[in-house]
Amino acid sequence: MHIVIIDTGCSNLFSVATAIHNLGYHSTISQDVNCISQADKLFLPGVGTAQSAMQQLNKKKIINLIKTCKQPILGICLGMQLFGSSSDENGGITTLNVINIPTKKINVNKLPLPHMGWNKVTVKNKHYLFHNIKNNNYFYFVHNYAMPLCNETIAKSHYGSSFTAAIAYKNFFGVQFHPEKSGYAGKQLIKNFLEIEI
Repeated sequence: MHIVIIDTGCSNLFSVATAIHNLGYHSTISQDVNCISQADKLFLPGVGTAQSAMQQLNKKKIINLIKTCKQPILGICLGMQLFGSSSDENGGITTLNVINIPTKKINVNKLPLPHMGWNKVTVKNKHYLFHNIKNNNYFYFVHNYAMPLCNETIAKSHYGSSFTAAIAYKNFFGVQFHPEKSGYAGKQLIKNFLEIEI
């Protein structure tokens, strides 16, 4: 299986690669159009700002490639947020608009930001991404922004208010948490994604 981690210039690329390696698979970190287009599975990790990630993708001319890809792609944290229409960061950033849902600052109701640490994830719609993972399991989060609940939401979490923890739309999948830092449940989720057939 040809697995490509799209290089967004963020810091957690190698931890995602390590998590994939620990499942017995090899992955390639790349911004190359040909490499990405020939992949069987794609990962879009992200740590940092939507603005810097979009600038990086635009610079490498891979925005349209991601938007039109047909193979399964998993967005992680900021990577999932980029699938939305926009982000409230830095006064408003246009993102990939795969899903017509904006990413907004979490309504934390006086709780501190970022939302950092382990939190419960409730699966809203049964989906293979959460196969062999018990409902209301805990996953590791680090973020200030999130997608609101929407039709594409397959799992949610709560921190001051409810937000989307995972999405599924056609061949696009996303998780707001970091599966590569989420122990057994995170490992199982990555395994499930690698086994998904569309």
